Amino acid sequence: MHSYLQSTHESTITSTITSTTTSTTTTTSTSTSTSTSTSTSTTTSTTTVTTTSNTTSTTTSNITSIATTASTTASISTTTPTPQWTMTGNMNFARKFHTASILTNGKVLVIGGYNGISLNSVELYDPSTGIWTIITSMSTGRQEHTTSVFTDGTVLVAGGIKDKGFLNTAALYNPSTDSWTVTGNMHGLRGAHTATILTNGKVLISGGDGGSGFLNTAELYDSSTGIWTRTGNMHYNRVNHATSLLTDGQVLVAGGLDGSSLNSAELYDPSIGFWTITGSMSDTRQGSTLSRLMNGKVLVAGGFNGGYLKSAELYDPSTGNWTHTGSMNFARQCHTASLLSNGKVLVTGGSNGSFLKTTELYDPLTGMWTISTKMNIGRWQHTATILTNGILLITGGEEGNNMYLNNAELFPLP
Repeated sequence: MHSYLQSTHESTITSTITSTTTSTTTTTSTSTSTSTSTSTSTTTSTTTVTTTSNTTSTTTSNITSIATTASTTASISTTTPTPQWTMTGNMNFARKFHTASILTNGKVLVIGGYNGISLNSVELYDPSTGIWTIITSMSTGRQEHTTSVFTDGTVLVAGGIKDKGFLNTAALYNPSTDSWTVTGNMHGLRGAHTATILTNGKVLISGGDGGSGFLNTAELYDSSTGIWTRTGNMHYNRVNHATSLLTDGQVLVAGGLDGSSLNSAELYDPSIGFWTITGSMSDTRQGSTLSRLMNGKVLVAGGFNGGYLKSAELYDPSTGNWTHTGSMNFARQCHTASLLSNGKVLVTGGSNGSFLKTTELYDPLTGMWTISTKMNIGRWQHTATILTNGILLITGGEEGNNMYLNNAELFPLP
């Protein structure tokens, strides 16, 4: 902001005295001073006195004063515009229960999903053009599957559901050749499970629905061999649970559903292949999100346990305990949660009986949530992907009453 004050003051005084007795004397004095600051003022004063001695005395006084003051203050202020959601190109197929993965080339790969049928279609989003391109389809349609991107750029797709049938198949997508290859099958059928890439590069699959019941089993995929091996079972069957990779390489699993919503949590140790019980959450919840914060703690937000939740909790790996933190402004389940580069967490959409446009930001420094800009479309069971340019891409989902979405939105992250 720039401001300046300019002032000019000018004063002129003229005095003339004439005296007559036996002689006449005339004196004239003139004084002028000028100063400059932020206001302009001009004053002129003239005084004339005439005196005649003996019998006649005349005094004339004439004072004229003119003052003008001008003051100008210039102020320029700028405000940062509020970031807004903008629509980008539509996908070629409406879908929910799909996956979205950012590739090593910065493009986004969307696979499968559901829009009345289980989809085998695959699309690629180019952030530089905002356009979706249909690429080679999978051999099998699937929804509620998982995808994992390896360091060599290939993408593993595992399990899922195809038209109410549960899958144990897996496939690898190669972006450089736009081709799919079959890889080893999992030992068990499963959908609505989770997948976590471990620090050793293997993929841990846990829980899910096997078609005949919810699962406590877990498997490991080795990309160097293409083979799945069984690993230790969880202590609880879980579906619609959440997992997070901790800084020490262990995997935290929390909540989910096993006939009723769960508040239990477990830790998987890849070095021994076993799960151990850790502290339980205060609230039972399924359909929630887990986000590992920059301080190593893990934020669980929202979910459902017979009612929609806006509560949030923090897990501290150093103590194995959960503590309450600030609640969201809106209850929600089946939303997304994205960890931002500034350490905050952005939650989008979801459902609480209504399909939500609302978004919120969690600040770990204050433990508080603030309402952020609304999306253009209310949605749940969508995906959120942070692009390499720092913009968040939201794709698909459902707006309600089987209104499956093919649209996508962009939001510039703080």
